[in-house]
Amino acid sequence: MTVNRPMNPALPALNRIYPGDFAVDEQYRASLPDLQNGPASLIIGARRAIQHVGISNFRLPIRYRRKDDGEITLETSVTGTVSLDADRKGINMSRIMRSFYAHADAQFSLAVLESAVSDYKDHLDAFDARIQMRFSYPMRVSSLRSGLEGWQYYDITMELIDQGGERMRIMHLDYVYSSTCPCSLELSEHARESRAQLATPHSQRSIARISVVMQDDQPKLWFEDMVALCRQAVATETQVMVKREDEQAFAELNAANPIFVEDAVRAFAQTLLDDPRIGDFRVIASHQESLHSHDAVSLLTEGPTFAQVSLDPMTFAGLRA
Repeated sequence: MTVNRPMNPALPALNRIYPGDFAVDEQYRASLPDLQNGPASLIIGARRAIQHVGISNFRLPIRYRRKDDGEITLETSVTGTVSLDADRKGINMSRIMRSFYAHADAQFSLAVLESAVSDYKDHLDAFDARIQMRFSYPMRVSSLRSGLEGWQYYDITMELIDQGGERMRIMHLDYVYSSTCPCSLELSEHARESRAQLATPHSQRSIARISVVMQDDQPKLWFEDMVALCRQAVATETQVMVKREDEQAFAELNAANPIFVEDAVRAFAQTLLDDPRIGDFRVIASHQESLHSHDAVSLLTEGPTFAQVSLDPMTFAGLRA
């Protein structure tokens, strides 16, 4: 329903044509209202500190260095947040973007990420700050026997956390693999041996999300190194390019490495424990069952960084292989 409001004769008639030639000067800019930086009296709800407020999923191209000294530009999704004191109304969120853009043309390094965090922490007068950079990192991989090659993509997130001036660097990586059920494998072999009955064990595409704290006093942990650690722990990574001989080889590889979800997180954990470049870590695994209509899941943490009593309801649902 349209409501016709009478015009106030004391006000001038409003211009309905966009003023494309209007220029803003400093005096006009200073006159603009700024509710986000308004007085505490404008706060709605509980006057409590906010641990994180900011922006998520603003995208831009970032140049990353490869371990072989090459370089690649990848579309990157950035999340930037800061803390907010209880007596402050809000923040100017565009300052997070402007601070990050000031460093976006530099080749990515953790030093660049730290500079960006320092800038927007200072600009917003915040005590804590965080940046996450999420991207899909391509690596060329060879097939098992035919010699074919293809691109495998790894979802990686780099995270820098600043809490009261203490900084922590974290790498998150999603690793997709095949898991053959050890129980199903043994039952299939039993059917063959006892009744000459053809049977096949069930396997499924599975995913592990590995999150590690990178130690400051150790050599650099490259993206390629993290992938290599995952392959060392669980060898049955899904394949890109295959011929028949590769498919047969993959069946043999799975038979040689049957694995329950409990085995998987422990295998990843042992490999991470053995690497001095890695501090605290978390391993979340989901075996997306072909036998059941549900998934088999497991979570293992080391150290206080990732220890938690409650889990986000989407912790396992967010793992899709």
